[in-house]
Amino acid sequence: MMYPAEPFRIKSVETVSMIPREERIKKMQEAGYNTFLLNSKDVYIDLLTDSGTNAMSDKQWAGMMIGDEAYAGSENFYHLEATVRELFGFKHIVPTHQGRGAENLLSQLAIKPGQYVAGNMYFTTTRFHQEKNGATFIDIVRDEAHDATLEVPFKGNIDLKKLEKLIEEKGAQNIAYICLAVTVNLAGGQPVSMENMRAVRELTKKHGIKVFYDATRCVENAYFIKEQEKGFENKTIKEIVHEMFSYADGCTMSGKKDCLVNIGGFLCMNDDEMFSAARELVVVYEGMPSYGGLAGRDMEAMAIGLREAMQFEYIEHRIKQVRYLGEKLKNAGIPIVEPVGGHAVFLDARRFCEHLTQDQFPAQSLAASIYVETGVRSMERGIISAGRNKETGDHHRPKLETVRLTIPRRVYTYAHMDLVADGIIKLYKHKEDIRGLQFVYEPKQLRFFTARFEYI
Repeated sequence: MMYPAEPFRIKSVETVSMIPREERIKKMQEAGYNTFLLNSKDVYIDLLTDSGTNAMSDKQWAGMMIGDEAYAGSENFYHLEATVRELFGFKHIVPTHQGRGAENLLSQLAIKPGQYVAGNMYFTTTRFHQEKNGATFIDIVRDEAHDATLEVPFKGNIDLKKLEKLIEEKGAQNIAYICLAVTVNLAGGQPVSMENMRAVRELTKKHGIKVFYDATRCVENAYFIKEQEKGFENKTIKEIVHEMFSYADGCTMSGKKDCLVNIGGFLCMNDDEMFSAARELVVVYEGMPSYGGLAGRDMEAMAIGLREAMQFEYIEHRIKQVRYLGEKLKNAGIPIVEPVGGHAVFLDARRFCEHLTQDQFPAQSLAASIYVETGVRSMERGIISAGRNKETGDHHRPKLETVRLTIPRRVYTYAHMDLVADGIIKLYKHKEDIRGLQFVYEPKQLRFFTARFEYI
């Protein structure tokens, strides 16, 4: 495979350095073996997340200088609104400080206690807001998404038979909405086909069920459609994105990913009554409907970044840089989630740490060991992230137990990917030395952010 060179020139640099291994061991102990609790200055290559860690362009930085910081009616909001309407096709947009702000609004507006929300695999903050507002999340992703070893296209697709069965058993009136993620983060950044989106829309329309997308990485999803789905090879990314959203009633968006900014998000919908209610609610939690917790300059950068994300040269390099790391690891025999997704390479911690049970938190321990070995920060996406069943109090035990190596946009080079791969390959040679962990401190909500651990 040919891996394209960076479609940009570097005009500003940030110096980073590697602290000695002995010091990394100490820092990891102090952080309670939770990579979220490391200080960023102690990290050499930071692959914790692609959320808000993007490098902005010269045009985005220029846009920051024309921020209209009016408390109401900011010109930058109108620019963002017009951009989202053009590219996504939705009638209404409500800005929020980031994606979970939009999730909060949607969950309060669309869910009645006792209802169900079905989706193609859960995401942490999304499910929290849904359950907090009285819903039960039902996973209706295709079965293949839960198997790290299967290399099949569009593993993020909704299983239509599961959806039909859910409607039959629960009743359409008891389903608040379908939450369709494009791409599916916890499945390994797996995309959803246009055919599947269209079929979901047709089925839900028959039963009067709304469909809201988690649009966080919609541009990445569009690239996979262009690359792998028949009939879209000659369409532009912009055209594909627009058609994707034509099959939805609205979306939540974390601008910190595919809008190429460091902060920001929004909620979209077509329904006038829901929009009116959202405008009222955003004032309570975020800010005025024309800024939603953001400075004007942030909205300007988000509008510009969203257009830049539609450029084929950008998104091709973005996807293939991730794929480059994945292929290097795979060729060395490192167990990863296949196929490689759009924003990260997911190590299969079950196979990497076969000597540990899931209740010994293999992914959490592997992420800590990667930092000690390489100075690279990654994150757990398994039993710790899944949390506990609110009824039984027992752990949710997802089939996928992974460590996510998340690539920020326009930040690192192929040489950085080489260093990451070489370090993990070296660690794999003495993987049996990785020890299990247990909780020292377990928060009640979204525990993976702030929990602390110790070796068993």
